[in-house]
Amino acid sequence: MSSESAIRLWEDPETVIEVQDAGKCYLIYERPQDRLKQMLWCGHRRYYREFRALHEVSFSVRRGETVGVIGRNGSGKSTLLKLLCGTLKPTTGTLSVQGRIAALLELGTGFNPEFTGRENVYLNAAILGLSDAEIEQYLPEILAFADIGEFIDQPVKTYSSGMAVRLAFAVVAHVRADILVIDEALAVGDVFFVQKCMRFLRKFQKQGTLFFVSHDTGAVINLCDRVLWLERGRLHEEGAAKDVCEHYLEILRESTATTPQLGGAHPVNRLAMPEATDNPALEAVDQRLAFLNQTRFRNDLELFSFRHEVDGYGAGAMQVVDARFEDEQGRPLHWMVGGERVTLVIGALAMAHIDSPIVGFFIKDRLGQNLFGDNTYLTYATDPQSVVAGQTLIARFTFRMPVLPMGDYSVDIAAASGTQQNHIVHCWRNDALIFKSHASSVHQGLVGIPMLEIKLASYPA
Repeated sequence: MSSESAIRLWEDPETVIEVQDAGKCYLIYERPQDRLKQMLWCGHRRYYREFRALHEVSFSVRRGETVGVIGRNGSGKSTLLKLLCGTLKPTTGTLSVQGRIAALLELGTGFNPEFTGRENVYLNAAILGLSDAEIEQYLPEILAFADIGEFIDQPVKTYSSGMAVRLAFAVVAHVRADILVIDEALAVGDVFFVQKCMRFLRKFQKQGTLFFVSHDTGAVINLCDRVLWLERGRLHEEGAAKDVCEHYLEILRESTATTPQLGGAHPVNRLAMPEATDNPALEAVDQRLAFLNQTRFRNDLELFSFRHEVDGYGAGAMQVVDARFEDEQGRPLHWMVGGERVTLVIGALAMAHIDSPIVGFFIKDRLGQNLFGDNTYLTYATDPQSVVAGQTLIARFTFRMPVLPMGDYSVDIAAASGTQQNHIVHCWRNDALIFKSHASSVHQGLVGIPMLEIKLASYPA
């Protein structure tokens, strides 16, 4: 580390990562014998070509920040993370990292495929700085987090990609690191484990520094304070997560689509828009749904049963005992279609007398981002209800399900009492309902809102 960087770190103890003009150059040999020739000629001739994965990258990170790294394939993201973790040395420039760092890089990195999962836990935890006593102390938590059952004593080479990620994430989640580096680790794994990981990451953000690499700009915006955008090994832009991701997506769209230039000096027609006629008695519907639902673009959502044994917390005066989706006739749904009316029915059992009960829900995507939700408080704010011990409280939320991109989704359900601002959570169940979107007409965005009408018209010049 340069003297200037050392002074800056000493003056600002909150800076935990300092990178100054870091670069990484690889020597590419066309044939194996060229390596021997290069050694024999002692540098007088070159039998290699250079590939610069990183060019003079500089930035600093303060304690407690969550920094995202985005960029296209081959932009240098993984190389930068390996430099930060110490698995690679920079060719030029300097890096300084203060504190214990744990990383989840490429799938299986650091695992010996011949060792069992348990042996790899000991090996990786020791590499990450845990003593034997600490490993023994945290081992039950690690095994519970990974939740791979008897496979823990099978060789890692027999694991699926999801199982390997479960075990790797479980280890890095329990080494009490100051800095955590995650590189596309959430791209595999089932929805339950991904949600568990997201809950851990949000908890870690409160006291640690997080480096998060993903092609999912929605997840980056949701998680990160600021973003580094790498392009062809250079730091193209650095700034607020939303601003940088928007610029990045703009460039991606320009590079994947040809936008014709509008030519000529034709005047712009100022067209009078027809007045809308609002009739509150008529429910708005998307007129395309009747067509879309006859095609492969129908948004089929597969529902799974209510899960009683799920993670949760609460004071315990009410317990959520059931939840399901129903159609307009009150029949339980096992499949539903995006854009159609559904009712989410939630049952909560009172264990004691409760004044002003509140029942609510959140629908989340696979990365734990809250897409939408609601609760009963505002509806009954001026006429509070009450429930006595032994009674079951039934809440019904009727809405038109948005059209959802393909993927996994979950529903968090909660029962509380009090007000919107001041309440006691009696029962919160994470991922109590799970559903999967198998097909969709949504290409961008987190959800598709059913349109009232879409028209396209042309007019003479």
